[in-house]
Amino acid sequence: MTLHLDHVDKLDTIARQLLADGREQSVWLFEGDMGAGKTTLIKAICRTLGVVSLVQSPTFSIVNEYTTHEGHSVYHFDCYRLRNEAEALDIGLEEYIDSGNYCFIEWPERITSLWPATYYQVHMSAEPDGRRLIETNLV
Repeated sequence: MTLHLDHVDKLDTIARQLLADGREQSVWLFEGDMGAGKTTLIKAICRTLGVVSLVQSPTFSIVNEYTTHEGHSVYHFDCYRLRNEAEALDIGLEEYIDSGNYCFIEWPERITSLWPATYYQVHMSAEPDGRRLIETNLV
């Protein structure tokens, strides 16, 4: 699926579309350059899921856990600062992935050997006119 985000007011609509498309996958891999809008999009997806916790980038903590209205956990990872895949294993990434809860992972290219067999891939890029291009793929 290919989507164009031309205004921040449409984020919630985009989030609903992505959830409808990727709902069967619990692990979502978010790829894109710094500043492409990955964290902002994850915030909108969490809002749509009914997350009641404050959603912010886990750049320094590597992983944040959020809770929905129904008491379900949602995990948000930022792998940018990881030096190697062993660090991801040390924080228990595999257990999070195996939990069946949503796991939204930014900078997944740093942990490629740890990707599950199936996942929802979300690639974001900024277009010259400021719009965001969002391309998804069920793998």
